[in-house]
Amino acid sequence: MADEGAPARLRLRGISKQFPGCLANDKVDLSLGQGEIHALLGENGAGKSTLVKIIYGVLKADSGALEWDGKAVAITSPSQARKLGIAMVFQHFSLFESMTVAENVALGLDDGANLDELSAKVGEIGRRYGLALQPERVVHDLSVGERQRVEIVRCLMQNPRLLIMDEPTSVLTPGEAEALFVTLRQLAAEGCTILYISHKLEEIRALCSRATVMRGGQVVANCDPRQETAHDLARLMIGEDFDQASKTAEASFGAARLRVQGLNMAAAAIHGTPISGLDLEVAAGEILGIAGVAGNGQNTLLAALSGEQLCAKAETICIEGQNAGDLGPRRRRRLGLAFVPEERLGHGAVPEMSLTDNALLTGYDRQDLLSRGSIMFARTRDYAQRIVQSFQVVTGGIGANAGSLSGGNLQKFIIGRELLQQPKVLVVAHPTWGVDAGAAAAIHTALLDLAHQGTAILVISQDLDELLQISDRIAVLSEGRLSEIMITAEADIGRIGLLMGGHGENGEAGQLDKQGEHHAAPA
Repeated sequence: MADEGAPARLRLRGISKQFPGCLANDKVDLSLGQGEIHALLGENGAGKSTLVKIIYGVLKADSGALEWDGKAVAITSPSQARKLGIAMVFQHFSLFESMTVAENVALGLDDGANLDELSAKVGEIGRRYGLALQPERVVHDLSVGERQRVEIVRCLMQNPRLLIMDEPTSVLTPGEAEALFVTLRQLAAEGCTILYISHKLEEIRALCSRATVMRGGQVVANCDPRQETAHDLARLMIGEDFDQASKTAEASFGAARLRVQGLNMAAAAIHGTPISGLDLEVAAGEILGIAGVAGNGQNTLLAALSGEQLCAKAETICIEGQNAGDLGPRRRRRLGLAFVPEERLGHGAVPEMSLTDNALLTGYDRQDLLSRGSIMFARTRDYAQRIVQSFQVVTGGIGANAGSLSGGNLQKFIIGRELLQQPKVLVVAHPTWGVDAGAAAAIHTALLDLAHQGTAILVISQDLDELLQISDRIAVLSEGRLSEIMITAEADIGRIGLLMGGHGENGEAGQLDKQGEHHAAPA
């Protein structure tokens, strides 16, 4: 609980930071009390990530001052920040993929540590806070959700006095998020200050006692989020009202455009989860949602569907009536498949390449961006510009590198790149990971519109609320097996939660009888 009589743990006065073509922070003032859980809100590109990177010493402010426990301080590096007692969970993971969980944790600690002792401590903290990890696993084998756990556990091991969390629950399940909240409340009660960034406004209302709202690099409001509705908070962030996406009362489905029959797939990674006996189909005009805790085979399923991992039998995966299980990504895209992976940087986009070049990577065929083997640069630039404009991507221009965008804006760009190709089948992982409420509503509306036009859409997400909002049918992936597929409007939320925890009606997730027979709504 915040100590009202004590000096602020951290105070920022007039912080400004300019990048070429962008004033990211404009004379920002911020005060964080001891033992306070304080929300930092703003739409994508509002300047939140820049501000917290200045606090953590990753970036240097152009002007302004910082005070720590009432004394002026200059934080010039993350190492210095950690010595003061500042820890940070980044939105984009700062992990070395070729190293183990324990080795990555060790790198985040300034004192040398015995790896065996550290591994034991990682396991202990993970169990205590419900963030289970295997210290010996190599990071490149981990799912996005598991990598998020590594970042959080690494910070908790530093016994921080100020903990900065940038979208910490974006890939956690509701149960994992609630367990994290219990931990954060306990840390605050012990005097730790928490600066919390999230676009999940209901969790802000449940967790935080104060909120600072940024827009266009400036502080535009301060409020008690517990006294505001989620819609009011979103309106403060965006500066105007917006409409939530909503499904039509009745959907009309066509023939199956994606069919998976008897998928058995070994995990691509050593410690990954294999897929066993998975059947599903998605009809034209339908959105099928697949929920599940990270690390239960989502990566294996995505690799199988995208063509990055081939099936032993061509007929295992059928796209638009054609056997495609033995086809690679390029040939599947020619059949009408578009794909949004769960990892934005490095998989969904090449960080060092421009937005124009990233648009070319997957759009060259369906957007006719090549002519006799040569790139049509004007057409490619026009395509990239249409993505930026249609999905309101905040960027310095289409020549900007993908890695320079905020996480939410890069997500909007990748989603837009795939949706504008008007695919017959769309497979998308975590479509609104790290985007603000207005952008999430826009993405959901775009997905619903695409389905209305006849695209078959498969959405894999850990955000159960998202799946309940946009999907026509829903299932749970647990330990590599798919549960019964349920009509979303009739689904029992408690049962879905049990399935996500690996507890089906008979103690395990079970497969729907004759699941290949699609339960289509009447035309």
